[in-house]
Amino acid sequence: MSSQVLLVECGDRRGLVHAITGVLLRHGVNVVGNQEFVDRASARFFMRTEFEGEIAASAVVETEVRQALPGDATVRLSDPRPKRIVVLVSREPHCLGDLLIRHEFGELNARVLGVVGNHPLLEPLAAKFALPFHHVSHEGLSRADHEAALLRIIEGLQPDYLVLAKYMRVLSPEFVARFPARIINIHHSFLPAFAGAKPYQQAFDRGVKVIGASAHFVTEHLDEGPIIVQQVIPVDHTHTARDLAQAGRDVEQIALARALRLVFEDRVFLCGNRTVIFA
Repeated sequence: MSSQVLLVECGDRRGLVHAITGVLLRHGVNVVGNQEFVDRASARFFMRTEFEGEIAASAVVETEVRQALPGDATVRLSDPRPKRIVVLVSREPHCLGDLLIRHEFGELNARVLGVVGNHPLLEPLAAKFALPFHHVSHEGLSRADHEAALLRIIEGLQPDYLVLAKYMRVLSPEFVARFPARIINIHHSFLPAFAGAKPYQQAFDRGVKVIGASAHFVTEHLDEGPIIVQQVIPVDHTHTARDLAQAGRDVEQIALARALRLVFEDRVFLCGNRTVIFA
C-alpha cells in the first residue's frame, strides 16, 4: 500500500497532534510515521505525518485539518509523484554526473526535465542519459537579457524545482522571486567561508583540516539562503590544493544529493532563514 504525507505548520498550542491525527482517524487511514517540532523562538509548530490508506478527496482532508488548527495554519497533502526538476550548470561536471546517475536509478524521487547550461561543455554528458540540453550563452548579453532567455526555456518545462549543479552565474533577485524556496544550490564551503575565487587555494593557504560543502535554498541574498545540508570530510597536511579540490568535489556531490533527497521527499520546512528537517 502506498503512503501519503501530510505537512502542517502553524502557531503552537496544546492539542495540535491530537487534532491533526483525529482527522486522519475519521477518514479511516493508518498513521505509520509522525514527526513534530516546536520552534520556541518563533512559537511555530511543524509536523510531518505519513499515513497509509485511501482518501476520497485530499482537499477535504486539508480543509478539515486546517479548520481544527489556528488561523495561520498551512496544510498540504504532499504529491507522491516525483518532483519535476531542471538542472542548471556551467563547466564543472561532477555534481551533474552524480545527480544524473542517481536519477537514472531512481534515488531522488525526481524527474529531470532537462539540463540548461551557459556553456556547451556538458551537453555530451546530458546526452549519455538521453536528456535534452539547452545551451543559453551569456556572452554579449546583459544579465536581464540572459535571464529572460533562461526563463523562456525553464518556464516552458514547468519544473517544481531548479537545481544549481555548480552553476556559476549569480541570479538576480527578480529571477529568484519567480521560484521562492524552489531553487537549490551547492556551495563549496561552510557558508560564508572562502568566498570568491580559488576557494580551495584559500583553504590550502589556511591549512584547513576538513573540507565542507553546504546545500541551501537560494534567496536574493547571495549564499545566505536557508541551509539544508552541510557535509564535511577530513583532510590533513599531506593534501595539496589539487587534492583539496578533488575532496571538495566529492563532498559537494554528497551534500547536494542528500539535500535533494530531503527536499523531494517533503522533509524540509522553512522557519525564517533556517530549516526544520525531518530526516
